[in-house]
Amino acid sequence: MNKTDLIESIAVKADIPKASATRALDAALETISAALKSGDSVALVGFGTFVAKDRPARTGRNPKTGESIAIAASKVAGFKPGKGLKDELNS
Repeated sequence: MNKTDLIESIAVKADIPKASATRALDAALETISAALKSGDSVALVGFGTFVAKDRPARTGRNPKTGESIAIAASKVAGFKPGKGLKDELNS
C-alpha cells in the first residue's frame, strides 16, 4: 500500500472527500515528524510508539574498494508496535 492507497482507504472508511483525507494524513505525518525531531516520542495506544533513536558514529567499509570510511552519528526513526497491533497481526 502506498500513500495514495492509504488516502483512498481513509476517505472511504471515514466517509470524507479524498482532499480532506489527504490534508488529515499530511497533518498527522508532519506532527509525528516534528515531535520526533524535537526529541519527543509519539504513542498511539493499541497501535504503537514512534521514537527517535541516536545512532552513534561508526567505521564502515566501502564495498567497492574495501577502504574504511567514517560514518557520522545520526538520528533515526524507530517504531515499537503496541499490543493491539501485535494481536491483530497474529490473529
